[in-house]
Amino acid sequence: MRRGAPRNVVQSDVERELAKVHESEWAVVLAATALIVRDLDVAEECVQESYATALVVWTRDGIPANPSAWLTTVAKRRAVDVLRRDMRLQSKVPLLVTEESTLNDEVEVEHRRSDADEIGDERLRLIFMCCHPALSREAQMALTLRLVVGMSTADIARVFVVTETTMAARLTRAKKKIAIARIPFRVPRESQLPERLSTVLGVIYLLFTMGHTAQSGETLTRPELVDEALRMTHVLRELMPDEQEIRGLLALLVVTTARQGTRVGSDGQPIRLDEQDRTQWDGQAISDARDLIDEGLRFGRPEKYVLQAAIALVHAQAPSYEETDWASIVRLYDELTVAWPTPIVALNRAVAVSMVRGPEFALEEVEALDAQGELASYHYLPAIKADLLRRVGRLEEARREQRRAIELTANESERAYLESQLASPSFGL
Repeated sequence: MRRGAPRNVVQSDVERELAKVHESEWAVVLAATALIVRDLDVAEECVQESYATALVVWTRDGIPANPSAWLTTVAKRRAVDVLRRDMRLQSKVPLLVTEESTLNDEVEVEHRRSDADEIGDERLRLIFMCCHPALSREAQMALTLRLVVGMSTADIARVFVVTETTMAARLTRAKKKIAIARIPFRVPRESQLPERLSTVLGVIYLLFTMGHTAQSGETLTRPELVDEALRMTHVLRELMPDEQEIRGLLALLVVTTARQGTRVGSDGQPIRLDEQDRTQWDGQAISDARDLIDEGLRFGRPEKYVLQAAIALVHAQAPSYEETDWASIVRLYDELTVAWPTPIVALNRAVAVSMVRGPEFALEEVEALDAQGELASYHYLPAIKADLLRRVGRLEEARREQRRAIELTANESERAYLESQLASPSFGL
C-alpha cells in the first residue's frame, strides 16, 4: 500500500484513482492479460473484474503503491482461473506469437523480447494486433478504441456518428468474426506493418481528437489522450521514418496542440478561435509543423493529414482572426474533399466558405448536408447551422438549431458554452 495510506479510504477517492488509472493504464493491463488468456473478450472481462475488485479492496485496505501492477496481477490471476476451468485452450483466439507459450511469466517476457521488439510500446503493440486486415477498417478502429483505449460504446458511437445500438452491434460482429475465423492477433512482422499503418494512424488520430475535444464528461479536453497520441506518433515515426502519412499526422498533431493552452477559459468553457490570445500560441511548435508540412507537400498528391495540418497552419500563422487567409483554406478544403470525401470535411469546408462568400452560400451547403441525415447525431452541424442562420438574421430558426445542438452535446463544457450563446443578445434574447 502507499506509505501512510489509510484503511477505509473514501470510496469517491478510490473511484477517482481508478478513473485515472483507467485512462492511462487500461491498454497495458489488457495487453498483459490477453497474452495469457488468448481471447480478447475474456481478457476484457478479466480486466473489468479487476477494476470491480479494486473498488472493494482499495476502499477497505487503501490504494496500493502501484495501482497498475495491482490491477494487472488480479486480472492475470482471473485469466489463469478461466483457463484452468476451460481446458479447451485450442479453441481460443491465438494472441501469442509462439504456440508453445504457457502461463509462465518467463515465456511472456521472452515473447516480448523477440517478436514484439519491432514495436517497443505496449499500447502500440495492442493497436497493431487489433488492426488486422481481415476486419473492416471501421471494425478495426472501433474495436481498438474499445479494447486499447477502454472507451465506452456510447463515446465510440459519437466518434463514428452512429447510434449506440448500431455501434454495439458492430463491435459484437467484429468480436464474433475474430472468434469464428480464429484470426491470429500477433505482432505483425516488419513487412506487414505498412498494410496496417493507415488504420493504426486513424486510431491515433481519433484518440487525439477525443483528447482535443472530449466526447463526454465535464471538461472540454483530455490532455492525457493528446499527449498519448503525440507520443505514439513519435514512436511510429522512429519505427518508419520514411512514411509520409506518419509525417502528416505528426504535423497535424503538433500544429493543433500549439494553441492548446488558449482554448479553455478559467471558467472551463471553450474560447472561440477569434477570441484566443495568439501571443500565447507555441511558436516553436508552429515552426516545427511548418517544416513537416512543407516536406509532406513536396511528395506527390498530399494525403489527408498533411492537408488538415496545412489548414491548421494557415490559422496558426494569421496575425489575427480577421487577417486569416480564408481563400487558401477553402482551396485546401477542396483538395481535402478529394483525398477524404466525408460529410464532416464538407461541413468544415462550409464554415470556410461562409468567410469567403458569405453565410448564405454556406447555409445552402449545410442544409444539404443536414437533409442527407449522415450527421444527424453530430452536434456541430446544428451548432454551425445556428451560427449561419444568426448571421443572416433568421433568429427564430437559429435558436431552434442551437437548442438541437445543446440536446446532442454530451460534453458538459460545450453544453454550457452553447447555452450561454443561446442566452446572448446575438440570438435575439
